[in-house]
Amino acid sequence: MPELASNRKALYEYEILEKYEAGLALTGHEVKSAKTGHISLQGAYVIIRGNEAYLLNAAISAFQPKNAPPDYEPLRTKKLLLHKSEIVSLLGKTKQKGLTLVPLRAYTKKAKVKLEFALARGKRNIDKREKIIKRETKREINRAIRNKF
Repeated sequence: MPELASNRKALYEYEILEKYEAGLALTGHEVKSAKTGHISLQGAYVIIRGNEAYLLNAAISAFQPKNAPPDYEPLRTKKLLLHKSEIVSLLGKTKQKGLTLVPLRAYTKKAKVKLEFALARGKRNIDKREKIIKRETKREINRAIRNKF
């Protein structure tokens, strides 16, 4: 499964509770562009509106900019292909305070473009700082051990 794009900042900003996989409903030139890696998930998010799930603010640039359709919009809303039971479940879970749906990565699976997104809760700044401090102390310990021998 070649990865097309990832949202690394989401793992820093959010605490991941559950992961889901969905297909993306794209047009032909968007599929070509996404498979060449011209997709960005920065600032993107998933919403559920009227028993359908959508991906918003995910940019897929034109495959051939000079040959793109005149009405092509890179930031258009893309529909996610999910089972109705999954959508109902997600709708109930997102009603809880502080929970949101965040896209994590886009990848191909059997020639289809898929999106992995997660049910997540936003981290507080204190939690982020603690994680940074733990990572830095672990690095310092590893350096000290490496330099000692």
